[in-house]
Amino acid sequence: MTTALLVIDVQESFRRRDTWAAVSNPDIVDDVDALVAAARRRGDLVVWILHSEPGTGTVFDPARGYVRLMDGLVPREGEPVLTKTSRNAFTTTNLQQLLTERGVRDLVVTGIQTEQCCETTARLANDLGYRVDFVTDATATFPIPHRDAPADRGVDDLLADPRTLGVEEVLARTEYALARRFATIRTVAELTAG
Repeated sequence: MTTALLVIDVQESFRRRDTWAAVSNPDIVDDVDALVAAARRRGDLVVWILHSEPGTGTVFDPARGYVRLMDGLVPREGEPVLTKTSRNAFTTTNLQQLLTERGVRDLVVTGIQTEQCCETTARLANDLGYRVDFVTDATATFPIPHRDAPADRGVDDLLADPRTLGVEEVLARTEYALARRFATIRTVAELTAG
């Protein structure tokens, strides 16, 4: 086993936020499920990663009950489930040790949010010497407000603001930043064929 699929933050917390109405990929569970099935058929390691912010009272606070995989995603026995408290999946977990112990050198990255936890994990993984495939169409993100926009606006106001970076732009910028530098951009269809 030299390849691992990292499923990053595909958790109920995101569905509990108002911005879920503007998510780039509302069917992310189906895409992730297809990648997981293909990884299991190949005998690749599947690593499930959740984001937690204890004591914050937000939807990422485990006390609220939303720091769990979205319905339809079920780890098999022996598939690690890690909980992180940083943007990347390495810093606050034993992910690197786990991958080293299992001889993993190649990573496939999927999850939520494309330009945050997924991209940050891909960049750090590359710096650590892993070969990274980034599956943009099996990630999800949200519109990004302009840096000067009020923080407490609703989704409609966010989407109406011409300064808001739309999801297609976020996805494209992530691919531009990663391709030929930190990762190879792949698709669900490519990784599930055969």
